[in-house]
Amino acid sequence: MPVFWLDDQSLEFPAPELATPEGILAVGGDLSPARLLEAYAGGIFPWFNEGDPILWWSPDPRFVLFPEELVVSKSMRPYFNQKKFQVSFDQNFEGVMRGCQQSNRNGQSGDTWITEDMIQAYVQVHQLGYAHSVEVWQEGDLVGGLYGISLGKIFFGESMFARVSNASKFGFITLVQKLREKNFTLIDCQQQTQHLGSLGAKPISRKSFLKYLQENKKQETLTGSWTQVLAE
Repeated sequence: MPVFWLDDQSLEFPAPELATPEGILAVGGDLSPARLLEAYAGGIFPWFNEGDPILWWSPDPRFVLFPEELVVSKSMRPYFNQKKFQVSFDQNFEGVMRGCQQSNRNGQSGDTWITEDMIQAYVQVHQLGYAHSVEVWQEGDLVGGLYGISLGKIFFGESMFARVSNASKFGFITLVQKLREKNFTLIDCQQQTQHLGSLGAKPISRKSFLKYLQENKKQETLTGSWTQVLAE
């Protein structure tokens, strides 16, 4: 299966079904907000290492979480009962990205794929109201969080980090509960991990995932700061 080179003058992507068995669909292009939003709407995301050309992925199967299938383990319940952490939304987007970047550099999530160019690009998408962060605080310190892109009723999760045990899990559970209240269809987790599997995520075929994306185009996107949106 060939890997396609993107035309710098066009935002169009090849059909996701043309990806390699590993999930690589295309190479090149840029990280402009318009291209990123076009990619996510089509079930495609960038993932590449520092110094490499931009790689665009559409894996099969796709790992997703349906909000109604969220699993909160018994070990996590005391964290919520005792309110061990405080959670905010869109209060420190770049700080969360840099927390994920530093976590990656410690070898926890695959080297340094969150490059400076990636941070600048996603901050731009955040400023446009499509990228969002979840911050987890303890005694005023940012101890965990996650970020991703929201289109329609789907949240495309990108990365998470924790400086204190279970901080990222606490933030993720809180987000899913909020999105369930807003009738979100699913959370895209991209590729399978044991961590997300323990929370109820599961693989579905790329064909099924793309059907959800097609239906999702009919849904209104909750743009702007989620500080108030998810509190309503």
